[in-house]
Amino acid sequence: MRKLYLVFGMALIFCLSGCNDWLDVKPETQTDEKDMFETVSGFKNALTACYIKLNSPNLYGLSLTITDIEFMAQHWSYQKSNYRGAEDLKAFKYENDYPKTLISAIYGEMYNTIAQANIILQNMPEHKEVITNEDMRAIVEAEALTIRAFCHMEILRLFGQMPQNASQQVSLPYAKTISTVMIPYYSFNDFTNLILTDLDAAETLFKDHDPLFSYSFQELDNFFDTKNYDVELADEFMGFRRFRFNYYAVKAIRARLYMYMGKKTEAYTAAREIIDAVDKNGKKVLELAGAGDINSSNFALPSECILALSNYEIEDNIRDLFKSDNTSTKIYLTEKQFNNDLFAGQSTAVNNRVQVWDRTPDNQGNVKPLLKKYNQPSSTTNMDMEVLATQKQVIPLIRLSEMYLIAIESAPTQNEANALYIPYMKARNVDASPLQQEQLMTEIIREYRREFFGEGQMFYTYKRLGIKNMLWKTDREVGEQDYVVPLPSTELTAN
Repeated sequence: MRKLYLVFGMALIFCLSGCNDWLDVKPETQTDEKDMFETVSGFKNALTACYIKLNSPNLYGLSLTITDIEFMAQHWSYQKSNYRGAEDLKAFKYENDYPKTLISAIYGEMYNTIAQANIILQNMPEHKEVITNEDMRAIVEAEALTIRAFCHMEILRLFGQMPQNASQQVSLPYAKTISTVMIPYYSFNDFTNLILTDLDAAETLFKDHDPLFSYSFQELDNFFDTKNYDVELADEFMGFRRFRFNYYAVKAIRARLYMYMGKKTEAYTAAREIIDAVDKNGKKVLELAGAGDINSSNFALPSECILALSNYEIEDNIRDLFKSDNTSTKIYLTEKQFNNDLFAGQSTAVNNRVQVWDRTPDNQGNVKPLLKKYNQPSSTTNMDMEVLATQKQVIPLIRLSEMYLIAIESAPTQNEANALYIPYMKARNVDASPLQQEQLMTEIIREYRREFFGEGQMFYTYKRLGIKNMLWKTDREVGEQDYVVPLPSTELTAN
């Protein structure tokens, strides 16, 4: 079997203090691994480092959400002279300088995040007794397992073979240890089984230990507000569950993976578990955001996020990308792309997702819709740091709307699909008619585009479905060679 040398150096570990400082991802100090896990704070800091890594601009801080992966989905218009790298990505010229550098950075940082999770898992058996609280001990291990599973799934979606009818077989390394030994590559089926095994282990640990069994996402987002919320946590580290890998995130990752694999029955079951989940009081665990978040200018829809990152650097990361003046660095849609394509078949007068876009004319009177999803309040706005972190500095990783779309697509009958589609559209302020079977996939694809623009999901949707004609790619059809992103040239593989 082909092997890969994965030599993982010790990751930076960041010491934090205060009830919500883990959200404020600023590196402060390093700790040697041999000493780190002698205290509970060492485990906390090691886990926090995983989230810091996921927030990197090469990962979900920018490239895998807003820019590069969206260029690969043919999204965004721009001045070509300022985005030569984007042109290469749109043309799938992975051998050119910018894509090669990007591919290497994404691959390396993703596996470094996995390495950080493995550091925790490798030290847990010997040092877990330092975490005296049973719930916290289970949560730390479960989060590390889920991070490992999630990152491998994302590597699979980007670098792996076509999930259906693949003529090019691609093996990938599944890293479960930290060492200099050679890590084996696995086939598509074996690789997905390893992901599912990690998810199974994580779900068992989360079960009965995740604070989400006692409190709602909203309560845990606001546990620090003792005036309005009555939340008792054994440790403040157990708060902010929406912004940490959690019990429902495991189920959502499973639903996404099953859908990607083409296992519709399993995907439907997993997605419905989240859609139908109720708390101890019989109230829905999660609801579609509707107008609530939009009216509060929380355009990333945090209230329906099953899993999100809080990134205090988001304003710097998107600086100049969505300016409403006449600068040439911004990325935008044309009015035709917006009206005729993005919202094809729907009125822009009522759909509340239209409000996620700024359609103010620029200095020359042209309307070029700009995404407001990640816009931040003015520095003069008087806003508590916790509110800023949980409502504004939000990068969605998995939202409830994706679970609805998965369930609609994989529903066993058309009636069951429409029973989900109608309330889903109503939450977007659209009075939709029931879909006929022949309309289903056209509308599903349109909804993925409308719903997750700037969240990095469209390329994977196209790849999962083997779409040959991407919207806004007019020069040629898209083939298997375009969807299978090559591994960095430094990797020892003959794929």
